[in-house]
Amino acid sequence: MTTVLLRGGTVLTMDDQHTVVTDGDVLVDGDRIAAVGQPGQRLDVPEGTQVVDASGGIVMPGLIDTHRHMWQTAMRAYGADWTLTQYFVWYYLEHGKIFRPEDIHAGNLTSAWESLEAGVTTTVDWSHGLQSVEHAEAAVDALRAVPGRFVLAYGNIQAGPWEWTADPSVRAFLERLRDDAQLGLQLAFDVTGDPAFPERAAFEVARELGLGVTTHAGVWGATNDNGIKLMHENGFMTPQNIYVHAATLTTDSYQRIAATGGSISVSTESEQSAGQGYPPTWQVRRHNIPVSLSMDTSVWWSGDLFSAMRTTLGADRAREHLEAHMKGETVTHSHLRAEHVVDWATRGGARALGRDDLGSLEPGKKADVILIKNDASPVSFPLINPYGQVAFQAQRGDVHTVIVDGRVVKHNHQLVDCDLSAVRREVEATVDHLRSALGEEAWQSGMNPELPEGEVLDNPYQYTAYKSDSTREARGTIFGE
Repeated sequence: MTTVLLRGGTVLTMDDQHTVVTDGDVLVDGDRIAAVGQPGQRLDVPEGTQVVDASGGIVMPGLIDTHRHMWQTAMRAYGADWTLTQYFVWYYLEHGKIFRPEDIHAGNLTSAWESLEAGVTTTVDWSHGLQSVEHAEAAVDALRAVPGRFVLAYGNIQAGPWEWTADPSVRAFLERLRDDAQLGLQLAFDVTGDPAFPERAAFEVARELGLGVTTHAGVWGATNDNGIKLMHENGFMTPQNIYVHAATLTTDSYQRIAATGGSISVSTESEQSAGQGYPPTWQVRRHNIPVSLSMDTSVWWSGDLFSAMRTTLGADRAREHLEAHMKGETVTHSHLRAEHVVDWATRGGARALGRDDLGSLEPGKKADVILIKNDASPVSFPLINPYGQVAFQAQRGDVHTVIVDGRVVKHNHQLVDCDLSAVRREVEATVDHLRSALGEEAWQSGMNPELPEGEVLDNPYQYTAYKSDSTREARGTIFGE
């Protein structure tokens, strides 16, 4: 058993009272939080304890991401200019099927280390690229190789969920992993709204195995209220369900989710940029539905949940201001606060996963702890509002120390026992394979989708002649359109 003491930091306990301890100590003994000191109280520690100077920093629970397509991380930033339609075409219809098991491994391995580097101690691997059990084994092998906490959400976009859940080899894999002490397990599939409700079979497997279902709900053009209604009327909406995005649902669907105890995973950067719908926190608040945060996929966005907190606040407040301005009114007090999104990024994720031993720093809870501290940055001081500091000022580079299950996995801004050169080699092999399989023309066109023609309005205040057509012609010359 090892002990670690984080000494003298500002402690965001995220307990029921959201207690903040200034100049506090947090003691980790084995895989548990042993004690949280009172302000200025120095905890006694056993000889040999690793002491981390947390002064000037923030000690808080590890962040929890409830929806990340980790297998796509080897394609980092490839789809930066995609819409959701282009994402669907590339992965679902055209090129997702060319990923080999080793490519799934490379993406998961990279993403798992990325999570820890950014202070995300628990990550749900929304793994819908598992075309075979060999792909699934590769995904799990990668997760086991990294000292984080992970949940495999098993999925396969190349087949219907009623098909792959009926595969005996898949069923045997799920039954074996269900009792795994290291990894959590969910089923990941979407409900299209087909009145025949073919997804029933997959829900029944989840029920037989005691697994939660995570599903992309309320995604513009893909899933809608009909899917929620079918799930509810057939008795498959439970507190274990996580509804990802949930951005284009009606009041009726939100009421069904609220009544059955499920939670919503909000991926604000994704919803804003890709087109699932407007980030739904403004609706979720009205219906008092539990919320967690997620980043979706590194084919577009970073794995930085600080960015997720920041954009979630921005989107919610922008909506609130816009609606008020349309009525000629002014918002004088924001409803969504920095403290709320910090809660969603910690306790919210723990609630969604049914893990009451995670998400807060309290004696007896699992020791998943992060220290945000960067003495080399002028942004690290003054530390006045710790929730505001986390939500608006901090970033992944400020994560000084990360502890998962009592084990220090990042310290002094460096990952511990991580061979990034080996990870890089795996990813480069995957990129080489994909690029070769697609061919250079398809590779480049996939990364650089056509730019739609834009309209530049005439400006009557210019002294020279101004025509939209000529402006578009000039703009096409500049941008190569």
